[in-house]
Amino acid sequence: MGRRRSFSDIGYSFVIGGLALLALVIIVTPVVVVLAMSFGEGQSLKFPPTGFTFRWYAELFDASQSRQIHRAVGNSLEVAALSTLFGVLLGALGALGLSRSRSKAARLGESLFMSPLVLPGIAFGLAALMYFTFIGLRPSLGLIVAGHMIVTVPFILRTTGASLSQLDPALNDSSQSLGAAWLYTLRRVTLPLIAPGIAAGAFLAFMSSIDNVPVSLFLSTARTDMLPIRMWGMMESSLDVRIAAISGVLIAAAFVLMLLMEWTVGLTRRMRD
Repeated sequence: MGRRRSFSDIGYSFVIGGLALLALVIIVTPVVVVLAMSFGEGQSLKFPPTGFTFRWYAELFDASQSRQIHRAVGNSLEVAALSTLFGVLLGALGALGLSRSRSKAARLGESLFMSPLVLPGIAFGLAALMYFTFIGLRPSLGLIVAGHMIVTVPFILRTTGASLSQLDPALNDSSQSLGAAWLYTLRRVTLPLIAPGIAAGAFLAFMSSIDNVPVSLFLSTARTDMLPIRMWGMMESSLDVRIAAISGVLIAAAFVLMLLMEWTVGLTRRMRD
């Protein structure tokens, strides 16, 4: 026979459940609002929306009416893909190097790698602009990739490091004791086992790059228009309803990708480890 729950237990469950529900409402409500506005018939962003239409999604995917948006999307996808690719190389190698040492220098190095997540984004964007200008480089797509890579590497380093911490050292030792070189062991033993952690970090890095505003704001030009900056400009000038349609597409894409990553590599578990 189970123990009867006391009044304090019931009260505690009620408070925690209420706070969890409140947090869920706060998180979900803005998403519901922007999705509702994306289907409204009004000529500008307005809530509650009037009517129901797919007009704004049709205009968004129309190349002639949304050419500038498509160019910004292309730039954002290119930057996100390149920064994620280079970030995977740097973050995975960094995690492998740091996992081999327990010295204070290694822990300091890990803290330095993770520091971009702690620094205010706007301060980092301004610092990146000042530094690149100081060494004689002008804002360009390549500099945006470099700036995004610095911000996204910590995600890959964190998830890869978590996977390495769960890796049984005996596997590498057994491979080497059987005569395998360290490169062969890395390629055939270590990398396949930590691949889910790398993939989870790459997903987080890609999504972080897509909606990165501070770095894009300071390092972009008219020729390197980025999607978040384009959306910001549309919001300031016309309250174009296509902004809500863009948000709807991003929300749907992120949700599908998140489900895919959860199904393939266990994204939630990788973030929790």
